[in-house]
Amino acid sequence: MIKQLPIKWMVFLMLLTTSGVLVAQVVSGTVIDDASQPLPGVSVIIKGTSTGATTDFDGNYTINATNGDVLVFSYVGFETQEIVVDDTTVNVTLQPGVALDEVILVGNRSKPRTILDSPVPIDNIGVSELINTGQPTVDKMLTYKVPSFNSSNQTISDATAHFDPADLRGLGPSRTLVLVNGKRKNQSALVYINDTPGKGEVGVDLKSIPSAAIERIEVLRDGASAQYGSDAIAGVINMVLKKDVEYSVVNAKSGITTEGDGFNFGVDFNSALKLDDNGGYFNFTLGYYEQEKTDRSGNPGGDGLFGVLYDAGIIPIQAADGFLASNGQVATAQDILNGTTDWQQANPDQGAIVGQPEIKKMDIFFNAGVPFKNGEGEFYSFGGMTYRKGKSFGLYRTPFWPGIPGQNSPGSNPLFDGIGQYQGFQPTFETDIRDNNATVGVKWDLLGFNADLSGTYGRNAVDYEVNNSINVDLGANSPTGFNVGGYTFSNTLANLDFSRNFGQLNVAFGAEVRGERFTAIPGQPESYFGSGAQSFPGLQPTNAVRAKRENYGIYGDMEWEPTDALLLGAAVRYEDFSDFGDNTSWKVNARYSLGDQGAIRASYSTGFRAPALHQIYLSNIQTLVSGGTISNQGTFNNVDPIIREGLGVPQLTAETSKNIAAGITFKPTSNLSLSADFYNVKVDDRVLFTGEIGFDGDSGSNNPVEQILLTNSITSLKFFINAVDTKTTGVDIVVNYNNIPFGNGKLEATLAANFNETKIEGTINVPTILANNGYSDAFFNRKEQSRIVSARPKSKILLGFDYDINKWTFILNNTYFGEVTWQHASNPGNDQTFSGKVITDLILNYNFSEKLSASILVNNLLNVYPDEIDPGDDIEVDLGGRFKYPWEVNQFGFNGTIISGSLSFKF
Repeated sequence: MIKQLPIKWMVFLMLLTTSGVLVAQVVSGTVIDDASQPLPGVSVIIKGTSTGATTDFDGNYTINATNGDVLVFSYVGFETQEIVVDDTTVNVTLQPGVALDEVILVGNRSKPRTILDSPVPIDNIGVSELINTGQPTVDKMLTYKVPSFNSSNQTISDATAHFDPADLRGLGPSRTLVLVNGKRKNQSALVYINDTPGKGEVGVDLKSIPSAAIERIEVLRDGASAQYGSDAIAGVINMVLKKDVEYSVVNAKSGITTEGDGFNFGVDFNSALKLDDNGGYFNFTLGYYEQEKTDRSGNPGGDGLFGVLYDAGIIPIQAADGFLASNGQVATAQDILNGTTDWQQANPDQGAIVGQPEIKKMDIFFNAGVPFKNGEGEFYSFGGMTYRKGKSFGLYRTPFWPGIPGQNSPGSNPLFDGIGQYQGFQPTFETDIRDNNATVGVKWDLLGFNADLSGTYGRNAVDYEVNNSINVDLGANSPTGFNVGGYTFSNTLANLDFSRNFGQLNVAFGAEVRGERFTAIPGQPESYFGSGAQSFPGLQPTNAVRAKRENYGIYGDMEWEPTDALLLGAAVRYEDFSDFGDNTSWKVNARYSLGDQGAIRASYSTGFRAPALHQIYLSNIQTLVSGGTISNQGTFNNVDPIIREGLGVPQLTAETSKNIAAGITFKPTSNLSLSADFYNVKVDDRVLFTGEIGFDGDSGSNNPVEQILLTNSITSLKFFINAVDTKTTGVDIVVNYNNIPFGNGKLEATLAANFNETKIEGTINVPTILANNGYSDAFFNRKEQSRIVSARPKSKILLGFDYDINKWTFILNNTYFGEVTWQHASNPGNDQTFSGKVITDLILNYNFSEKLSASILVNNLLNVYPDEIDPGDDIEVDLGGRFKYPWEVNQFGFNGTIISGSLSFKF
């Protein structure tokens, strides 16, 4: 018979046998997604308690738990998992859920968050969404995915036609910061000085980043200078590159317009190599893309612009001597006006080519990482190089163009073939663009902080050529091709960042040191001699620039979550620039969670943008010899004594901003998500590019401004100056409804919209000497003002449907581009508003297998064009009918329908 043990001994034995599971231990692991990518920001909580942890940027976590505890892994956008602890290592793979709730890294410097959980509005766009727009470059893809982002093809605008200014919330290209993997991307070398949206500004060359290298793009639609520094007034675009991938992928695509021009072809390859057994990776992308020109010029038949010049006495009747009309007689000025010359009968468009330029582009990109210290640290590097050649077209120099040798003295024009009648010529503007950037860094744990030390170098360079042209002052000795100069811009950065989670408190702080360099390189002497090469006179030695500056910045960022529902954040940043001084920006934000159903959020911030080196030092002064006198005209830089001392223009300094935003996110069901965000952005002391300052035409006494021009042999000048304050008010709306049962498939619907308005506040700051002498209107006229207030759509609405059934995917996207308004320089009666239009895109995709798929894409299915230009009583508005569609204000370009096919192969 077994003797019953006393109760106290039974309790002792129970405690002894269970002590191994009741004693707390350190449990660690890694959380990844179904593509084996680490997931940062995953919440890990012991069920039934408030004890928890969060995964770091590499998906790693540690928590004190005992065997038998249940760990709850939750990550909005992924299915929640519960795991019973039975070991010291618990690794988890989460399955994806709602795409709108994916985690984003931009927006704060301390902790990754979900879109619905973020205190500021952010778009998270995956690479498949970008590709499904059917657009060829990243800037155009974003235009058809983000309502507040705009970029469109430019034409007959020199180098601007090869860069296409892009902006966020209608605030201009200069006020959006672009990051790659969270590191600042260098600006382009170009200042947009032609009559296009973004005139006078500097942006990032978004064509230099291939979509095949991108995993996703995060678009922060809120002021963020306090966190990221200069340029982040409108927001931040962060391009996250691919890491390890399951397959190597080859994509090929080709298309053409229904007009039979604009043929394009592109192919890219992306793959990754495992560098070790601990998660090391090397992802690389190779790409090639080319496109041919399009032409949507008008067909006026006669040349009304010739008539304007003829009536003004600029073109003498002798310009037509020896030129035959269609009746075989010598042409008269009236024949040219009527278009009855034999050349115009064959060329009713006056030889103009108005459309997208020719482009050939090659890319190579990489993204690599090597873990160390058992995954607690990582050496990383990423970057790439893009090489792009382009060709656009200047205005055709017709056979009756004034002042061009050839009509009466063929031997003086090297473009005249000497056989038959002189046909004139069309100059080409050709670019050679190189953009390269590279970052190396290391992330590690330092005294409990996540530390990140990195160095970044980026450079953009553009060289110009003008071909099929002449310098009339060199006559028969003129070359027909010219190297007309170029520009380079580079920056070098060092960053040191720290972040740490203290339970309810997340902190981050760090420092940045940056050096910038801008150079302008003169062209060959023949390109600038006398009046210079036709269409684009070369840069002169006096325009050469080698400018540089340095700045350093320090920042702090904090988020406090006193309860599960309430989040409070604050950030401050101080920067000091070697050329103009310092700035302190700050930001506060808050978010109140509605549980799993969304949140209410708001932010207030100050911001700044440093004037670009380009804007300070750019000059493009052409020296002309006429009537025995020498004169200068063009752009004079901000450090020129004529500008600073003569006209009293102050040194360029930083633009400053105040940004207030408030919004709500709502998720009534697991498949339906909504967000609405209001914003108000005030920008003071915006840098603008002035209009032409010249002589007033009065033959009497000279005013003080004219005296300065005469003293310095200047015909006219332009310059950059801090001179205007603006206020932009708008609202962003996003609705996403997915996993809708429809027949045998599933439907996803997305509605996104932006409504905005920009106004010039107060008076424009005209230098005293100009204001006192009647130059206020010319300083920044109505046309220039319209580039700020009405050159981009005030509304844009995207409605998209994505239907998956068996092996088929059908995508129908509709994008409404709201109206834009062009203002005449002086006569409001000639203003024109171009009505809003809907662009419809259709994509059909078929998966032959898991590894092979094909698509047919039809962009602008209904062949929609902008309204045609109505020049009113000013024939120069459309250059005598050469331009049919608007280019100084722009909605969506004017290529019409484009039909493309693509093939994707995984292996």
